[in-house]
Amino acid sequence: MRINRSADEAYSIAQQDGFALLDIAIDEVRLKNMLQDDSCGALATFEGWVRNHNNATQVSKLTYYGYENLALNQGRAIIAEAKRRFDITQAVAIHRIGALEIGDMAVWIGVASSHRYPAFDACRWILDTIKADIPIWKQEYYGDNSSEWLSNNG
Repeated sequence: MRINRSADEAYSIAQQDGFALLDIAIDEVRLKNMLQDDSCGALATFEGWVRNHNNATQVSKLTYYGYENLALNQGRAIIAEAKRRFDITQAVAIHRIGALEIGDMAVWIGVASSHRYPAFDACRWILDTIKADIPIWKQEYYGDNSSEWLSNNG
């Protein structure tokens, strides 16, 4: 699974709209730099990593698939809603698409605000809403070479 844009285009979309998909390793430093603002006293971030299990089942790797144009539109709307809902200055989120190994970063979210509580609250809300509303699915692969399709919440 590949996105239709270069990495630089994806980061530009993330900076402009607040959300993008990426099919290579996420550069959290680059994203964090997008949020630098002298009026902000808080930065809350979240990194989601591929873990080696799902409940009691051993996971060996996974692949994320996404409907890119719809994901970008919905992601833009989620970030805009977070800015309306919470007292935040800026928010950026990137979700990885494609084959990921155990330990790879699958999602990164950063929220900058004047104070810590709005940043924490918005960061969690953005994550939960991305997982519920963005058209991204994952295929988990298990130690016995079987696989299963799951929603991004699964």
